[in-house]
Amino acid sequence: MALNLEQKKAIVAEVAEVAAKAYSAVAAEYRGLTVDEMTALRAKARGDNVYLRVVKNTLARRAVEGTDFECMADGMVGPLVFAFSLEDPGAAARVIEDFAKEHKLLEVKMVSIGGKLLDPSEITTLAKMPTYDQAVSMLMAVMKAPVEKLARTINEVPGKLVRTVAAIRDAKEAA
Repeated sequence: MALNLEQKKAIVAEVAEVAAKAYSAVAAEYRGLTVDEMTALRAKARGDNVYLRVVKNTLARRAVEGTDFECMADGMVGPLVFAFSLEDPGAAARVIEDFAKEHKLLEVKMVSIGGKLLDPSEITTLAKMPTYDQAVSMLMAVMKAPVEKLARTINEVPGKLVRTVAAIRDAKEAA
């Protein structure tokens, strides 16, 4: 069913709004996937707070104008599904990469983050980026390590003294 002008404007506005606040985007060719497989992909994306949409390429080009993902406009060819990460930069890459492992027909065509178009093979690097909670946890571990080491070092001095006195006591009792 053909879209009228108002419907097209609504789609462009919706995708443009999402693209303006997204951290990263992945475009993948979905040719050959069944409806059930696409439904499963949409459900997985929804669970990970990833905006997933199949949009005509001409409408997608208009939607990404003026956003960080304008670099993707030249590569919009063929049937593409667009995934935008809304919470953390690696979410869309994780969803698409995990789904592509099980479904070989889903082929990654473009990956973009921070206004740069990456090679599709770099989706793994983007997918391995830590989430916000993981990054905070790693930072706290790094900040906590010197304090713990200092506490252990300070505690070692009286501990060594106690062990030395105990060794002298045992030597005197043995004699």
